[in-house]
Amino acid sequence: MAISVIGQNYYQNNAETKRNTKNVNGTEKFALEKTGSTQELSEAEEMELFKKGFYEDISKVTNHRTVSNAAVNISEAAFKAMKEDPQYREKILSLIQRDWGDSYAPRNCSVLITVGATLNEYRADSWPVGYDSEFDVRTRDSFYKRTSEKKDWQKELLEKYLEKRAQAKKQQQEMLNEKITKAEQERSRLAKAWAGERQMAAASNAYDANVMTETVAGGETLLG
Repeated sequence: MAISVIGQNYYQNNAETKRNTKNVNGTEKFALEKTGSTQELSEAEEMELFKKGFYEDISKVTNHRTVSNAAVNISEAAFKAMKEDPQYREKILSLIQRDWGDSYAPRNCSVLITVGATLNEYRADSWPVGYDSEFDVRTRDSFYKRTSEKKDWQKELLEKYLEKRAQAKKQQQEMLNEKITKAEQERSRLAKAWAGERQMAAASNAYDANVMTETVAGGETLLG
């Protein structure tokens, strides 16, 4: 698995670095003064590095959209077993990926995974997020936990952004409607003015034609 390899390399590289640092800085005096407590501290440091590597791997596991809250409870015996058996470590990561990536009904569930020293002690429990108090109590000392709080915060930001964008779009539409209304009013005014001018021109032409007719008729009478 790509994830487990990254975490395992993180542990091995850092553990080797610490060993080399101790060998260089301690010299012979460190070797002579090395006691049981010093050896225990070294083992604790290695375990800390192992846990950090495992934490990095878990943080890369993605939730299914129905998983709102997720946590992992791991015993010290489980860490020791995984540290001593890389295959067991890989199997546990695979199970976590499976259970967090699975679909749950009803939607928006909390999923708590418990890891022990053997596969028989592994279990995954789920329940609706409405019972948040249960999740808080059961995951108080969890090795790893992620909640929907960040998602809710991002959702709130998204909603605010969409609301502002909708308001801006509404204002733009209102301004456009206002421009269209003004343009229609101006077009109507010009059309009426043009129609009025045509009527006046027609009336003027009719008047002129009538005057000419009367003039011609009158002239013929005088000549006759």
